Amino acid sequence: MMTTKEILKKVRKIEIKTKRLSDNIFGGEYHSSFKGRGMTFSEVRPYAYGDDVRNIDWNVTARYRTPFVKVFEEERELTMLLAVDISKSEWFGTRSQLKREMITEIVATLAFSATQNNDKVGLVLFSDDIELFIPPAKGRSHILRIIRELVDFEPKHVKTNVSNALKFIYNIMKKKAIIFMISDFIDDDYDTTLKIVGRKHDLTGLKIYDPMEKEIPDLGLVLMQDLESNKKSYIDTGNAKLRRTFASNFLRQQDYFQKSFQSAGAGVISISTEESYIKKLLQYFKMR
Repeated sequence: MMTTKEILKKVRKIEIKTKRLSDNIFGGEYHSSFKGRGMTFSEVRPYAYGDDVRNIDWNVTARYRTPFVKVFEEERELTMLLAVDISKSEWFGTRSQLKREMITEIVATLAFSATQNNDKVGLVLFSDDIELFIPPAKGRSHILRIIRELVDFEPKHVKTNVSNALKFIYNIMKKKAIIFMISDFIDDDYDTTLKIVGRKHDLTGLKIYDPMEKEIPDLGLVLMQDLESNKKSYIDTGNAKLRRTFASNFLRQQDYFQKSFQSAGAGVISISTEESYIKKLLQYFKMR
């Protein structure tokens, strides 16, 4: 366990790095990607040539016997919810950094980008249960609390249940929100719940993985531990069939993740811990 001083030092370091990124790079990209997606009814006015006929208010038109259209305006304030997997598998990392370290930086960058646009930010930490919910709010101190929880929070459960987290989000978030779900998605059977949440919210799945999860190299006999079950066993990585099975399991889960989110009308980002999450996020925002 880190001391309070060590936690604050780490939080401050993350803030300096990610706030600079959100100020200089992601602020404008975030704004153009998400602003204008939520429109609220403002007023009605007489129909003018060139107006979209789909916006005609038929009740008012019938009452006054002349066409009126509904006028909508952009919602000035949006809500971002960051749903973060903190199961034990997020502590895995073989080269550059742990998955959880990269996830913390991504969450902080997205949160500061939203704050820059005066949007509220909330946090859900999940494993195979809901570990923590911080309701959406504004301000630097609120974002620093989110970062602090990501740095120091110790989950009570070790496994991952994506569907359970999605059900919680659906029940807790009554109005449409921008939702980033960040996980390694080592799970199945969440596609049905995903479709329900995708119809209500602007949803993006962000998969973080370590290169060793994609392809295991030939290292001979290696002692490995399953972080979610704590089981240890010796694995013969020299066995070509075992390496093929390992790679094929990764591809199966990757394919399920991608197809599930896309069929739910949600966005998809996959990032290796060796890649630049900055480039990946920028590509995604520009693509939207």
